[in-house]
Amino acid sequence: MTITKEDQQAKEPQQRPPGHTSRMDRKPDHGEESYRGSGRLTGKRAVITGGDSGIGRAVAIAFAREGADVLISYLPEEQDDARDTAALVEAAGRKVALAPGDLTDPALSKRIVDQAVRELGGIDVLVNNAAFQMTHETVEEIPDEEWQHTFDTNITAMFRLVKAALPHLGEGASIINTSSVNYDQPKPTLLPYATTKGAIANFTAGLAQMLGERGIRVNAVAPGPIWTPLIPSTMPPEQVAEFGKNTPLGRAGEPKEVAPAYVLLASDEGSYISGAIIPVTGGKPIL
Repeated sequence: MTITKEDQQAKEPQQRPPGHTSRMDRKPDHGEESYRGSGRLTGKRAVITGGDSGIGRAVAIAFAREGADVLISYLPEEQDDARDTAALVEAAGRKVALAPGDLTDPALSKRIVDQAVRELGGIDVLVNNAAFQMTHETVEEIPDEEWQHTFDTNITAMFRLVKAALPHLGEGASIINTSSVNYDQPKPTLLPYATTKGAIANFTAGLAQMLGERGIRVNAVAPGPIWTPLIPSTMPPEQVAEFGKNTPLGRAGEPKEVAPAYVLLASDEGSYISGAIIPVTGGKPIL
């Protein structure tokens, strides 16, 4: 009997957050075998938060194969995933720098930027991708500390990273924030996460207007349900089994299916795209 991806997803073992790719039965497809670069990011230097796994890993692979050097920021407990991603970047012939740390630490943003400047020689692209979420059925069960942690990780860290990176971003630089379909269609059981994703959409729109006169573009990508370690580590098994099936395409997306949007926004081909939110949602329309 053939076991489908959906069957495997239904049996996916639960993990503790933030989740690890190596512990997933059905491994996400980050484009390891399929992504082919064409020099669209040749000579660029990128910082990617949450770059160890999921969408961040797919973006790191795509950027490297398009010719960019990459710094990957990640939580210390995700070291194994980060090393795997680094190996894929190096296999593409590009430099890679690893920056472990918790983005809720106010001092980490400057350390990341300083390391990128020191090891990569500068920054041309900042991808604010790291995120935290947890599932809750009621408002009452959301701890105050978790609400604050979600905001510190998902939006406050973006603000700090942008401030730290700006002195090193020249004309033509690109800032790309990861929002979510939840900014437009908030899932109530992901209330803290969805609220931050709405904030990211507004942060992106306002920042694009503030930085336009400097020639720095600011955009966001709004993924729908994408199969990453975050899912089996932050959702109950019954939701994991059905994850993505309510989209018009009827399935969860793979990280490799999101990465091309980041490549466009980082490349010179996106030179007149700023203040945009690109949906990658499997057919779910968003405003």
